[in-house]
Amino acid sequence: MGPLRPASGAAADTLAHLARMTAVDATHDPGLTSWVASANAPDSDFPLQNLPFAAFRRAGSGEAFRGGVAIGSEILDLGALAAAQPFEGLAARALAWAAQPALNALMGAGAEASGALRQALSAALRAGSPLEARLRGLLVPQRAAQYRLAADVGDYTDFYASIHHATAVGRLFRPDNPLLPNYKWLPIAYHGRASSLRVSGLEFKRPAGQLLPKGAERPELAATRRLDYELEVGIFIGRGNELGASVPLGEAERHVFGLCLLNDWSARDIQSWEYQPLGPFLAKNFATTVSPWVVTLEALAPYRVPAFARPEGDPRPLAYLADDENEARGGIDVRLEVLLSSKAMREQGLAPVTVSHSNLRDLYWTLAQMVAHHSSNGCNLRPGDLIATGTVSGPEDDARASLIERTWRGTRPFALPSGEERRFLEDGDEVVLRGRCEREGFVPIGFGECRGEVVGAGG
Repeated sequence: MGPLRPASGAAADTLAHLARMTAVDATHDPGLTSWVASANAPDSDFPLQNLPFAAFRRAGSGEAFRGGVAIGSEILDLGALAAAQPFEGLAARALAWAAQPALNALMGAGAEASGALRQALSAALRAGSPLEARLRGLLVPQRAAQYRLAADVGDYTDFYASIHHATAVGRLFRPDNPLLPNYKWLPIAYHGRASSLRVSGLEFKRPAGQLLPKGAERPELAATRRLDYELEVGIFIGRGNELGASVPLGEAERHVFGLCLLNDWSARDIQSWEYQPLGPFLAKNFATTVSPWVVTLEALAPYRVPAFARPEGDPRPLAYLADDENEARGGIDVRLEVLLSSKAMREQGLAPVTVSHSNLRDLYWTLAQMVAHHSSNGCNLRPGDLIATGTVSGPEDDARASLIERTWRGTRPFALPSGEERRFLEDGDEVVLRGRCEREGFVPIGFGECRGEVVGAGG
């Protein structure tokens, strides 16, 4: 394993700490370049230091889906690579699992397997690799690919882990008591609908449901008038746990394969009528969009940060949700962004506008705490299960990561460059989520895009 070569003194000062506290290794070396030229572009989401996984096939083909790894603007076809048998040992076994139509087997094999495959792929894709000639013919342009969900998702759970989001939404409905008493004691969540998860690029109909118009005494069945997005991060479970066996906090991240972007579309008027007393139902289960690329925890190692600093007076979590290591490195510095374009904007050739930006490091509850709490009653998590963080909002007005917050329940609309204004989403609106990690002395990595468009109720 070669030494890291940080690009600045600041990175050198942090490297020893990172190496002790995270799995920073030679695959993160900022001096590495790839023989795939597009991976070396400074604005690429997918440099050699990233290597995220997806399930894909060539668009318009009848091919079977199989695993792929992003490198610059290309995909290395892991199905074809597995047939070539370039690796040995655990890396070879992991490659065989990654070549399957969904990545559940690779996820379930644990960090040792995905880490071995990452090491082998990094070496194979580096400039000067003796495998270059064999691998060049196994590249597929990302623009020519069709994706599916990275895993067969058996269960989907949506958390509410941003205190900034919970407080803002709480103020809209309970101005004098925005946070309920349990919020600072446990990670709140609800079980979502796995069957309506879809990969990025989704077009979906404006959903209908029961809603109570203002001033009315009887509800009506109608298309939602308050359609919203929610900027979230998805967590794919790797190794599972047996029914009845909880996952300790200190081991929780060993049960996480990687992260993706996730948009949990929401019908706010339906939600406000139906959610009491049992919580979200039809307002949430009509569509959830997931980005195709899964960035592994190994790739995110340089971007680990302390967990959210709880204000003085907040309770310390119960023992099963608290330890020093989680506080020291439980956060991840991922800069998140929501962009919006209307149909009129696209017709006029106007670029999408950024309507909010926030950061994953601002979550009140960490990934490890969500996994540990989810399994604390013996709930069995399985490879490929998907957990969402809930809306990742920040403390500033422009970090409100849903329209219900951004427009203050529709009372503060904002203008679009086309002359339109938005309170909630209109037909033809397209929402794009992006995420990117940057740290001085390391190569930035990204998540690609999570894209979705709403069409009319009869579309």
